[in-house]
Amino acid sequence: MKISHRTLITGLAATGAASPAAAATADIAIAIPQLKVAEYHKPYVAVWLEPATGASARTLAVWYDADNREDAGQKWLRDLRAWWRKGGRTLKMPANGISGATRAPGPQRARFNLGALPPGAYRIVVEAAREEGGREVVTLPFTWNGKGARASASGSTELGAVVAAIRP
Repeated sequence: MKISHRTLITGLAATGAASPAAAATADIAIAIPQLKVAEYHKPYVAVWLEPATGASARTLAVWYDADNREDAGQKWLRDLRAWWRKGGRTLKMPANGISGATRAPGPQRARFNLGALPPGAYRIVVEAAREEGGREVVTLPFTWNGKGARASASGSTELGAVVAAIRP
C-alpha cells in the first residue's frame, strides 16, 4: 500500500501529532505588594509548570532565605503548601538554577527555559507564603501550540499581578 505524503500529513494533523514539541521560554512578571504590617518578611515564592490535568509538576523557581544560618530557611519551605505537595518536598535545596534569594516588594521579572513543550493545555502556578503573614496561590492557564501564549492573573494579598509570555 502506498500512502502519499499529503494523506499522511493530513492524518497526523487531524490527530494533533503533526506538531512536534517545541522549545519554549517563559517570561514571567510577578508583582510582590508592599504590605503595611508591623513585622514584614519578604515572601517565599515558588513557580512551577504543570499540565492542565494536574499531573507531575516541574519547579521553575523557589525564592527563599537560602543563606539563613543553620539552613533554617529550608524549614519554612513547607509553608509553600501547594508546591510542597506537588513535589517540593522531594527537591534537594538549594537546587542549581531553581533556588534563589527572596525578592523585595515591587515588580519582579524572571525568564525560564521550559524545554521541549508538547502542544497542550498547561498552567503556570505561583505561590507565595510569608513568615508572620499569609499564603496565596495564583494560577495562569494557557494553551501551548508552539507559536506563543500569554496568561495573566492577579492575587489579592501576598501576590499582585502575575503575567506570563510564553514564546518558542
